[in-house]
Amino acid sequence: MLDVISREHGKVTLVARGSRSAKSKLRGILRPFQPLRLSWFLRSDLGTLTGAEIDASPLPLSGDALLSAYYVNELVLNFLHRHDPQPEIFDTYAQTIAALAQSGELAANLRVFEMELLRLLGYALNLEHDANLHAPIEEQRSYEYRVEQGPVSVTRSEGPMVFAGVRLLGIAATRFEDPDVLRDAGRLLREVIRHHLDGRELKSRKVLLDLHRARMPKNLPPEER
Repeated sequence: MLDVISREHGKVTLVARGSRSAKSKLRGILRPFQPLRLSWFLRSDLGTLTGAEIDASPLPLSGDALLSAYYVNELVLNFLHRHDPQPEIFDTYAQTIAALAQSGELAANLRVFEMELLRLLGYALNLEHDANLHAPIEEQRSYEYRVEQGPVSVTRSEGPMVFAGVRLLGIAATRFEDPDVLRDAGRLLREVIRHHLDGRELKSRKVLLDLHRARMPKNLPPEER
């Protein structure tokens, strides 16, 4: 069983009959993150693969980059509907997988992808205007981000979805070279994505977070782990 992300046909689920046999022409071709040219036929929501050819060299993904790519896959598969072409999302996906293979800035690449995916799905983040006051975000103020509204000015500076205005503006400008902006972007996007997935936890994200926590110094307070 294959979940395929295609540019012209969207997400497609296919049966690859006999692909694991020693004599199969597909053996070694059907691998994650391998660009392919595929043919299939559909009789229902489930299709049957009839052919596959390698379309480009496999990407050199390993370690954290490979885990990050699996997270991108899981995110796309959870958000896309079957047989609903989304060429812009496909192009963004392909660019992100290539960036993960070539760049050491994994977290920054993931945050950029998450923001762009949400925008293309119609869930764009509001990071520049107070949702209540309809006024520009001010750097020195604190805001609580409410997923269905956007940022709302508050007097407190702490909370799971409370952010400094300067950080929200930094996220909007993708200033992810700033570790504080990058950390707050991860905190914000984690909750926004969880909301749009109705609370479902992504297995690959959990693995990434567990590995990240395991590498951090044991004496850090919980909010910094």
